[in-house]
Amino acid sequence: MNIPLLVFAIFFVLIFVFRIPIAFGLIANAIIYMLITGRDIGLVAESMMSNLYVKFIIIAVPLFIFTANVMNSGRITDLLFGFANGLVGRMRGGMGHVNVVASFIFSGMTGSAVADASGLGMMEIEAMRKYGYDDGFSCAITAGSATIGPIFPPSIPMVFYAMLSGTSIGALFLGGMVPGVLLGGALMAYVAFVARRRNYPRGEIISFKQFLRITFRSFPALMTPVILLAGIYTGVVTPTEAGALAGLYALVISILVYRALGVQDLWQIVVDTVRRTGAVSIIVGSAFTTAYVVAIENVPDMFAAVLLDMTTNKYVLLLLINILFLVLGMFIDTSTITVVFIPMVLPLVQTLGIDLVHFGVVVVLNMMIGLSTPPFGVLLFIVSGISDTPLKSVIREAIPIVVVMIGVLLLITYVPGIVLFLPNLLWG
Repeated sequence: MNIPLLVFAIFFVLIFVFRIPIAFGLIANAIIYMLITGRDIGLVAESMMSNLYVKFIIIAVPLFIFTANVMNSGRITDLLFGFANGLVGRMRGGMGHVNVVASFIFSGMTGSAVADASGLGMMEIEAMRKYGYDDGFSCAITAGSATIGPIFPPSIPMVFYAMLSGTSIGALFLGGMVPGVLLGGALMAYVAFVARRRNYPRGEIISFKQFLRITFRSFPALMTPVILLAGIYTGVVTPTEAGALAGLYALVISILVYRALGVQDLWQIVVDTVRRTGAVSIIVGSAFTTAYVVAIENVPDMFAAVLLDMTTNKYVLLLLINILFLVLGMFIDTSTITVVFIPMVLPLVQTLGIDLVHFGVVVVLNMMIGLSTPPFGVLLFIVSGISDTPLKSVIREAIPIVVVMIGVLLLITYVPGIVLFLPNLLWG
């Protein structure tokens, strides 16, 4: 490692040690490197504009953010929660199961774990409190179920991965379906286990007539992911156009069907969408500056050589990569991980003959688990903050849930057919 790269690496670590805002820290670090090496800083900006922000698929990100904001407003989250309650609420530990199913339904509309935790989260936690569930468990399962969002399509992290790797976004979305269902099923199995041990109650028993009424009222909202995915897989629209279609549809049903949005609400949604899109864009742009340095210093080749010196066993290397991304997910924003670190491992992944769709789903699930992993997982802080639950209580309950999710991660890592079954079946 040469001196400029060593200085760059040290400053990169110091960004997180001193909790410097990540976007500004990464940009400053790249500028320091450019000044030391005498490179033209303008070349980085030119490369970013010509290789990153001109890609059509990246427009899907603000569109999915807008759809999530619309779905988070008004009565739509109430209706989705009520529908989930009608499906599984009568089971032992009913509210815990409702938590997972509601997140699963919501995941088909937003593609964001943070949107799920911050949108449905308070409603889910309050409902579980009402039925006597421990606050720590309620928060932990809310954080865990929110990770389904970016696994089951649509998925904002998968959009970034597809942009960087050249992988089909449609194939990635298909690949995430079965793992998303498996993750939801594993979390519900854990809820059932805990509910039996702690004697958590069944939820509200809803008659079939009531369930039909709730389903009828929820039907327009439930059609959002159907329209989005059907448009993509029939070839009628691209994934980016599907994001626009989903946002327009969500807006229409919110205003005309549910009458849940006024002018002021719509303005706030637009403002929040612009704010979040700006934050994501700055983070992605700053991460690109780091990725630029990583590329010109041939760090991916160095990284691959180090790992291959340790072992050439494909399965051991997959385990090491999983551990790396799991740890990174605890500390670093997923956009930064995707732009900076995924390009570092892609050459190694291709050398090992690992399918890029399979690896994409594995690494996205890995990063999402990192968001729920104690002690620094972002989702833990979100659910703790919105519910006024001590973080210590949330962490204690989150540990076994993370173990369950890691079990699903290892399963899809070493059984690629789970991920590739639907892409191979439908697109062969």
